[in-house]
Amino acid sequence: MSDIVKVLLFSALSYATLFVISKLLGKKQLAELDFIDYVTGISIGSIAAEMATETDKPFYHYLIAMGIFFLFDIAVTLIGRTCNPMKRFLRGAPIILISQGEIDFKALKKSKIDFYDLLGLARAKGYFDLSEIEYAVFETDGELSILATDQARQVKKEDFPNVPPQQVDLTSYLVVDGQISSYALSQINKDKKWLKQRLQEQDAELDKIMYATYDDKTQKLTVVNKKSLS
Repeated sequence: MSDIVKVLLFSALSYATLFVISKLLGKKQLAELDFIDYVTGISIGSIAAEMATETDKPFYHYLIAMGIFFLFDIAVTLIGRTCNPMKRFLRGAPIILISQGEIDFKALKKSKIDFYDLLGLARAKGYFDLSEIEYAVFETDGELSILATDQARQVKKEDFPNVPPQQVDLTSYLVVDGQISSYALSQINKDKKWLKQRLQEQDAELDKIMYATYDDKTQKLTVVNKKSLS
């Protein structure tokens, strides 16, 4: 049998095997995959790709390897359903990053993300100001679940027909983890000298600041120190 024919047959076989395994494992959105599911999918896909092009090794070696990954994934799923402690060990547990409006920086470090990552995850959920968040939970699939404060609960414009719409501006994070953001200052047409003067008025020390935000409408500078959230 020529190599070309082998590649055609092995490609069809690997595709059929992937199809069967995906049906057996069940459907999940990409965002719902936890780390084990992601690694298992990548590994099985890599084995199937090598099987489609490798003509020197017996094809059943690859089928066995994919079958082992499939069985391990099934085993992890079954163990997780019957034993919660093992499920936490194998798939991890949700981590509360913001509790009662305060950021838990120990939890932030444990989750292997930084403050900018938290801002990005919050923005993806429609929250551009962390002060609007009462609770934020970092799920095992990498998503951020948010419970907003009472003041930030979403309402429809139709609920208040007599209230004229107001322009909404982005929150400017001028200081993050003791570092001044020159870009954020340029967005509000301010400089570092102005910022340091405002911080001095509040007796705020730059190296002790976790983040500082500025509202251009009210001209209010809000400073959150590291000690107050430790």
